[in-house]
Formats: sequence, C-alpha cells, structure tokens
Amino acid sequence: MATIDITRIAGNIGALQALNSLTNINNQLAIHQTRLASGKAINEASDDPAGMSIATTFNVRTQGLKTALNGIGDAKNLMSTMEGGLKKIQDILVKMRNKALEAKGDTIGGSERAAIESQLQAYRDEIDDIVDQTQWNSTYLLSGAGGSGSTSGLNFLTGPEAQGGTSDFAFTAESTSGISAGQGFSANTSALDATGLGLSNTALDCSTTALASNAATAIENALNVVKAGISQIGAFSARLTFKEEALTVQYTNTESAYNRIMNANMAEEQVEASKYLILQQTATAMLAQANTAPQYLLSLFK
Repeated sequence: MATIDITRIAGNIGALQALNSLTNINNQLAIHQTRLASGKAINEASDDPAGMSIATTFNVRTQGLKTALNGIGDAKNLMSTMEGGLKKIQDILVKMRNKALEAKGDTIGGSERAAIESQLQAYRDEIDDIVDQTQWNSTYLLSGAGGSGSTSGLNFLTGPEAQGGTSDFAFTAESTSGISAGQGFSANTSALDATGLGLSNTALDCSTTALASNAATAIENALNVVKAGISQIGAFSARLTFKEEALTVQYTNTESAYNRIMNANMAEEQVEASKYLILQQTATAMLAQANTAPQYLLSLFK
C-alpha cells in the first residue's frame, strides 16, 4: 500500500486508496447481486472457465437424458396401443373358439352350422379391421393397410448417446405358428399368402363335425400366435420400464452435478451481498473523510 503523505495535497493518496477500495467493493457487490438475480454462480465463462466447460457437458447430458425419457414414454404408449389391439383380437378369437366348439356337437342342424360359420367369418373380418386400425402416427403396428404386411421393425430412442441409444422391436414368432418375423397379423390368409393367422373361409368351414373341429383347431392356433405377440409386447414394455428407471436415476444425478457447479448458493450469496453493501457504505464514508483530510493544512496559511 502506498505511503500517505498528507502534506502533499496535490496527490491525495489516501483518497485514491479509499476510491480503489470502493471500486473493488462495488465490483464484488455487482458479482453477488448478479448471482442473486440470475440464480447462477457462473454467469460468464470468465467467472470459471473450467467450471463452465464441465457444467456445459453435464447440461448436454441432462438434456439428452430428458429427451430419451420422453422417447421411452412415447414408446411405452405405442406398445400399449399395440397391446390394446392384440387384446381385443384375443377376445374375438376366444369368442370364435367357443362358437367353433359349439358347431362340433350334433345337437345343431345345418342351418345353425351355417349361421355359426357366417358369424365366424364376420368376426374374422373384424379382426382384420382392428389390425388396420391399430396405428401410431400413420404407422401400422400390427399389419399394413389391407393386410399387406407391417413395418419390419420399430426403433425406439432409449438413451442420450448420439451413436446407439436405440432399441428395436419386431414380432419374432416362428412362421410355423402362423406368423413370420415382421409380417404382422392378419386373419385372412389370402391377403398375406398364408402368413397370417390362418383363418380363411376354408379354415372356418363348420358344415360338419369334423370340419368344425378343424376350425376350432385353426382358431386355437391363431389364439396361440396372438398370445405370443402379447407376451413379446409385455416383455419389451418391461425392458422399456427398466431403461426408464435407470435413465431417471442418471438424469437426477447429472442434474445434481450441474446444479452444484453452475447454480448459486442463494443463502451464501445473500450473506456476501449484505457484507459488501455495508462495506460500500463505510468505504464511501472513508472516501469522503480522505477528501477532506488535507483541508487542515489551510490553518498553516492563516
């Protein structure tokens, strides 16, 4: 600190030192007031270059995790839509099976068998309608429009990484079960060249006891395929839930790390701001006193 010589009034070193202290106090006060106003401990890169770099990395990761969590939520909703369609098809197949079993008995006549067969065909057509109506954002989840085949696979965002971070889903039931991988569902085999559920008009023929028994078997096989599809959806949905839980933990921890570096401790900043407000007042008072100190030399000139 410079030596103060009060006899040399042209310089007024004491006032300059008080002014420098006041300037520094004002600068520190401005920093803490800015932090209190913004809630950020780092408002400029110059405040903490390394901290800003690390916090930005955490922030990018946090935003990616948030996007991935939203993607998983959408994927689970899509799977729920798919599951809802299959469950309704399953309900219809159960009704069809009961009707086919009813036709096996000899207690009903030909006209009754014909009515059952007509009802089975109507149920079959309703299955095809449900398949075509089960969509998500114009994507057919169970089959293409008109039973032309479904998307071979669906890719879901399940992670924040630019490379990878996706999971795919496709029905993988064996073709011997009535459905090939990626072919989707259809009740009418003529539409998918025998790769559907196998419920053609011939398969649903109930004109005799033997044919009704065959129809019941065909419906049973179709029911097994649909049940397998529901199980696949359930297993994949469970995987999505596990991923969602894991990413939620990562998101919370990453946000916590970002918060520790980037965001201000409001209680601490308020204490510091209060301290500098008091120092600002005392420094201002000292500057006023330093400016008036050389005036006593005027007594020498009386």
